[in-house]
Amino acid sequence: MAEKHWKIPKVQAPDYDREQRGRIAAYEEALAVQLSAKPARLEHSLSVARTAEAMAVLYGEDAYEARVAGILHDWAKAYDDDAQRARAERYGVDLGVDPALVTNLYHGMVAARELPERWPELSASVLQAIDRHTTGAADMTPLDMIVFVADGIEPRRKDVQGIRRVREMVERRAPLTDVFWESFRNGVVYVLQTDRYLWPGTLSTYNALALARARG
Repeated sequence: MAEKHWKIPKVQAPDYDREQRGRIAAYEEALAVQLSAKPARLEHSLSVARTAEAMAVLYGEDAYEARVAGILHDWAKAYDDDAQRARAERYGVDLGVDPALVTNLYHGMVAARELPERWPELSASVLQAIDRHTTGAADMTPLDMIVFVADGIEPRRKDVQGIRRVREMVERRAPLTDVFWESFRNGVVYVLQTDRYLWPGTLSTYNALALARARG
């Protein structure tokens, strides 16, 4: 039996102007070239973009910026591990540990620094959302949270319990901070359950978020 995919909540289509539609098409075309050797990653990116766009509409945020950040968030996934580490070093990205331990975190940070060289019109808010989608932060903006969550729940992701909870929260429009917390916490739990290395910065962010929530 074929696996049933979660459906992105239906929302009113954003009313993009001609320039925005043109830029979206250009970013998607460029991404198709960038990820030509990784078709599954391309499909994931486009699915994240659609999910982020819908979430932005649901939560009253900028749908265009969410769509663009979603399209481009995995731009640097085209590079192998060595190339990602080399680019991170070039851009001065230092996570304070052996780079080989955190290579999986670099692609968002690398993309956020590389993309403006090609498209200087990309806003600081879009670039920050791309930068933070692998690590999260204690001071996430609504756009940051939308892209982070969309990356974790887009329809191509398996319908496991943790992801299902986040999807259900989005469907009922739970507060975005709660949705992000559930998604972020799920990520930490996954790292622990799979005996993977947990970057100390993730623990610091977790503690900051937990304290903020406890204080109301």
